[in-house]
Amino acid sequence: MAKLYPTTRLVAMTSLFLSPSILISPAVADEEAAANEEVIVVTATRSERPWLSTPASIERISVQEQLPGMRTDAAELLTGIAGVQVDTRYNFAQDTRVTLRGFGARAAFGVRGVRLRLDGIPLSMPDGQAQTSSILLDEPSHVEVLRGPFAAVYGNSAGGVIDLQSERPLESQLSANLSVGSKARERQHVRAVFADSGDVGSTLSFDYARFRTDGDRANSAVERDQWAVRAYHTFAEGMELILRIDDNDAPYLGDPLALSPEQWRENPRQVASQAETFGTRKSIRHRQQSLTLRQRASASEHLAGWQVNAWRGKREIEQYLAFPGSAITQAGGVVDLARSFKGVNAETTWQARQNWQVTTALDYEEQTDERLGFVNDFGRRGDLRRDETGTVESLDGSVISDLQVNERLAWVTGVRYSNLDFAVNDRFVVEGNPDDSGSTSYTEIAWSSGLSYAISPQLSAFLAVGEGFETPTLTEMAYQNEGSGLNTDLRAAKLAQQEIGLKWLGATLQGQVTLFQINTRDDLVVDQSNDGRTTYRNAARTEREGLEIGGIWRFTQDWSWRTSYTYLNAEYGGREVAIAGNRLPGLARHELFQQLEWRPLGTEQLELLLNARYRSNIATNDANNEFAPSATVWNAAIRSNLQRGNWLIQPWLRIENFTDKTYVGSVVVNQGNGRSFEPAPGRIWMAGVTLRRF
Repeated sequence: MAKLYPTTRLVAMTSLFLSPSILISPAVADEEAAANEEVIVVTATRSERPWLSTPASIERISVQEQLPGMRTDAAELLTGIAGVQVDTRYNFAQDTRVTLRGFGARAAFGVRGVRLRLDGIPLSMPDGQAQTSSILLDEPSHVEVLRGPFAAVYGNSAGGVIDLQSERPLESQLSANLSVGSKARERQHVRAVFADSGDVGSTLSFDYARFRTDGDRANSAVERDQWAVRAYHTFAEGMELILRIDDNDAPYLGDPLALSPEQWRENPRQVASQAETFGTRKSIRHRQQSLTLRQRASASEHLAGWQVNAWRGKREIEQYLAFPGSAITQAGGVVDLARSFKGVNAETTWQARQNWQVTTALDYEEQTDERLGFVNDFGRRGDLRRDETGTVESLDGSVISDLQVNERLAWVTGVRYSNLDFAVNDRFVVEGNPDDSGSTSYTEIAWSSGLSYAISPQLSAFLAVGEGFETPTLTEMAYQNEGSGLNTDLRAAKLAQQEIGLKWLGATLQGQVTLFQINTRDDLVVDQSNDGRTTYRNAARTEREGLEIGGIWRFTQDWSWRTSYTYLNAEYGGREVAIAGNRLPGLARHELFQQLEWRPLGTEQLELLLNARYRSNIATNDANNEFAPSATVWNAAIRSNLQRGNWLIQPWLRIENFTDKTYVGSVVVNQGNGRSFEPAPGRIWMAGVTLRRF
């Protein structure tokens, strides 16, 4: 096994990139941070404690720190976070591609290997798949991103956790946001809030958002409407009840398909001919309801707090793929999926001693996929080729211990037991297509442990280790390269993680640096991908090692600088003889983000923001014989906050890729037909204004 400090090159890079910040930060802390009483509390570890003393690589970003925008793409909330690679496909039929430390790289669409949550409610299915398109992106006020060993406390497919957090509105208001942009982009968002005053009372909010665009390429138009209702009630004893109702309706999402590298170099604005031939498109209807009852503080001497969440929902998808799928053994080129899901979790924190808290949790989730497949008869639904019901049930229990050993040393450790049952009942049994029913189960133990040591009141060091797992999703089990039926040969990937890092929090400077190593056996990787039909396999072994740096420096009253750098060396291990030493496809080795913000006179009345994102080249396949080229993309924005009596006026303007750089937004991993490049558009402009009355 490799050592925690994996290579001499990594150590050299650490000193190179950290010398300006690490050497400066203690001085800044000594001179300026003594008066700083701000405490950043994080909850993504499921053990609430100050960020500085949390023994995990975790970052908490305010949405206000990001560029203003239409809030139509999850990348708008996640840009610039160390360890997170966010690839915007500019294709709303395929969703944003999100990876954390390389987890999720195999996703042909949606999110894999990364757990998504909103205010404690899971957005990921029990088998590990998730979509960001169902989120009302106007709602979160902060994002917590948990990387490394402690993600294991979330069980299956927890290579990392993206925890979106909203804030309860405290006063009545009415607001409307109107925005427009290039390629006929237009979005309207209205919100009405009715709130009682005082600590005890109710709040009710209504949201509606409408988004339309012709798309950046032909056959990429979008129609999407989102509704959301939130109801909050606080009882006299401090308990809080929260009801959420969401309805996301996207009746038309055009799919222009990816291009081959040759097509992209010839004309990145073109559309693959198969898009017109087979009418590639998607429609989505996602409805979800949840109920939360919680008490953050208890009058009991030993009960520190508790929370119960219950949720249910349904996701309906119709998708026309770029092939007919007419063979009797194929699943068709038209997907008709109705997915229902539900779950409940309960979490209680006990004050075992004054310096020791124990959190226990129980999670039950259920997913049912009613899946039909039809021949794609040149853009029309043809004969039936698939009719099955797939189910996933998971039951998990976890215990997390949080011990403050002394004034400087904290020890947090957790263990989770998970049981997952997969089953498919095949009803399309005809001559030439046998019964493909099947079932399989996974029983796994995940654990993590970490120490945090306070070097000074503003500087701490942490060390964490852990082991987790990742099962294939129900969709990933769906196909085999030869024959048909559930691919029950896929094993759960087992991963061992370790990391070491520093954090600092001063009056003007905050940041962290982390070195990490991840060894995975039976890693789940893409085997073949052809026009939406993707098969998977277990790799013998993969290795990841890397460096992450992130921070923000408010160096004057008017100016601030936010930066992040990620180095990720992700390779196949020695037993993958043909490709040993090759890079894992879909992952950049280097990512660098810089953002400069200017607020004249230190106010929020006017903000000017300029950022740049650099990403190194990305392999598109296991053979590493084709790479998407590196690129640096520049973006700029201006926004203002003007108060006029009871009215707040917030205009903004954003120019994305203002140098009109030609680059690849995302890649399709191991694409068998060669169309692996998903082109980004050229220069994009967006502008909007929010009117809010209190």
